[in-house]
Amino acid sequence: MEIMDYIVEEALVLIPVLVISGMILKRTKHLEDRYIPTALLGVSIGLAVFLVEPVINAIIQGILVTGAAVLGNQMVKQLKDE
Repeated sequence: MEIMDYIVEEALVLIPVLVISGMILKRTKHLEDRYIPTALLGVSIGLAVFLVEPVINAIIQGILVTGAAVLGNQMVKQLKDE
C-alpha cells in the first residue's frame, strides 16, 4: 500500500498548497529551515479541519498530507543532486 491510499480525495488539494507554502517560507528567511515542516503541519491541520469531518480525521489527514508534501519535496531535491 502507498500513502496515497490513506489520504482522502478532499485533502489531496492540500499537497500542492503545502509545497508552495514551503517554498514561500524557505525564501522569506523568517523561519529556520528545520521548522518549516512543523509550520506546514500546523497549516495543513488547520486547513484540513475545513475540508474533512470529523476533527480527528482532519488531524490525521493533515499529518498524512504534510508527510506526502515533505517527502515529495525531499525526493525531488535528492534526485536533482545526483
